[in-house]
Amino acid sequence: MHKKALYAFLLFAFISCRKKQETIHPQYQSITQSVYASGTVKSSNQYQVFANTPGVIEKLLIKEGDTVKTGQTLLLINNSTAELSRQNAVTSANYNAIANNQERLQELASAAEIALQKKQNDSLLYYRQSNLWSQGIGTRTELDQRKLNAENSEQNYKSALLRYNQLKKQLDYTARQSRTNLSIASAQESDLNVKSKLNGTVFSVLKEQGEMVTAQTPIAVIGEKENLYLELQIDEYDISQVNEGQQVMITMDSYKGEVFEATISKIYPMMNERSRTFTAEAVFTKRPPKLFPNPYRGSQYHYYHKRKSIVNTEKLSY
Repeated sequence: MHKKALYAFLLFAFISCRKKQETIHPQYQSITQSVYASGTVKSSNQYQVFANTPGVIEKLLIKEGDTVKTGQTLLLINNSTAELSRQNAVTSANYNAIANNQERLQELASAAEIALQKKQNDSLLYYRQSNLWSQGIGTRTELDQRKLNAENSEQNYKSALLRYNQLKKQLDYTARQSRTNLSIASAQESDLNVKSKLNGTVFSVLKEQGEMVTAQTPIAVIGEKENLYLELQIDEYDISQVNEGQQVMITMDSYKGEVFEATISKIYPMMNERSRTFTAEAVFTKRPPKLFPNPYRGSQYHYYHKRKSIVNTEKLSY
């Protein structure tokens, strides 16, 4: 009786232990592999405004948010050197103008005309003396003198004509050179008026009136606010996972908790040696209601693609 009770207890304990045993089976589901990086919102044809010549901002004609047109003056730069150069070029151009040197030309033209008349007269006298000599009239000395006078007059006329032509060429050259210098000086002075290169919007003004600027100093940022895209900086270790047409999920500081969609449109093959990153561009497929380019501060983004893989296990009881 005691043995039967013991067997029953052991059988019950064994069955109870078997009921608690669990096994694991893999389950296949889609997973998301994400790569995180930083990016900036940029405008098509966005560019930084630079001064073409150094100077002080005399007058600032724009502010952030202004709409500008191609050729519109954005600011005026004060540069006394450029202004004095133009004034000097104007003076030089006026002094060297042919119209202001007509007296010199006229003087040489008159001298050439007198030399021509003397040449013609001496030639005529030589011709007459030759006829008389052929008739046995006159002396050989008179004939030789008439010939010498005609030859000298011919040479004097050529010299007078040469001096006139040389002066005219010199005045023409000097006048053209002075006009060219004036054009250069005027262009340099016109560079003091910085103008817009396109129809767009002023996104940022980086300098104030009265500040010194150079050709390497950015003054403002201008672009087209309707045509915006993302410029993404992708780490060299992640670039192999990025392809054109891939979906991008964007998170931005100005829209916390919201996610926007974009698509990779271009990947630049050259790596930035300094940052060890590759540059890619993406266009919005789902764009924020209000969006402004931000050339100096990045917006967080990540792109992803899906693949099939074992992602977790499910406990099953027997």
